[in-house]
Amino acid sequence: MTRTSIIIPTFNGLSLLRTCVDAIRRYTAEPYELIVVDNASSDGTTTYCRREKITFISLPANAGFPAACNRGLQLASGDELLLLNNDVIVSKNWLANLKTALYSSPNIGIVGPVTNYASGRQMVDTRYADIAGFHAAAATANIPDPSKWSETKRLVGLCFLFKREVLSRVGLLDERFSPGHYEDDDYCMRARLHGYHLLIAGDCLVHHEGSASFKEVYRSGLDELINRNRGLYIEKWGVDPTQFI
Repeated sequence: MTRTSIIIPTFNGLSLLRTCVDAIRRYTAEPYELIVVDNASSDGTTTYCRREKITFISLPANAGFPAACNRGLQLASGDELLLLNNDVIVSKNWLANLKTALYSSPNIGIVGPVTNYASGRQMVDTRYADIAGFHAAAATANIPDPSKWSETKRLVGLCFLFKREVLSRVGLLDERFSPGHYEDDDYCMRARLHGYHLLIAGDCLVHHEGSASFKEVYRSGLDELINRNRGLYIEKWGVDPTQFI
């Protein structure tokens, strides 16, 4: 059985990280390794990782999301790589269903889940009011069902599973998009240009708090950052990434 490297960048999000890790440990039956990349947090994240025996990288300064992901990818030893936001909570069957979708065809390179909060087609209507309600909803939503898969041109990096061969061919995330936003769109474009297809696994529902770290750090400048990185994407590819949403 293959092993998945789960890479979680974090910055001063210990409460979110703890909840994220607890859910992974409770609801993941498949072999995995966990790698936390700490962007110079001051909230006890490294102490938590040591206590919980979690492999972690402690960066000397906040390098942003793409750079943190890249440091984790360089350390990872898994057959698949999974970039996971620290404000995501997983539930039963989550990884099994993502992996089934990923290996459903040789040309599938990247898969992602559906969720309560995301841009584009991955956001689905949810009726739950709390985390207990999420797990109850996921018990039904995460019943394996390939008929709920759909091909897409982009996947949001909140939960981003790809084959190691994709990393070998496509490379690391483009750090020009640091501190974050549109590096996932860029990676999807690069993977597609290498001939890979992307799938939304509609039989994997995860909970997403939604840009928690960015809202905390870039309260007043988030829109400016998003617009800047959209411009960088357009400059690089000559197309507007919003056409793929």
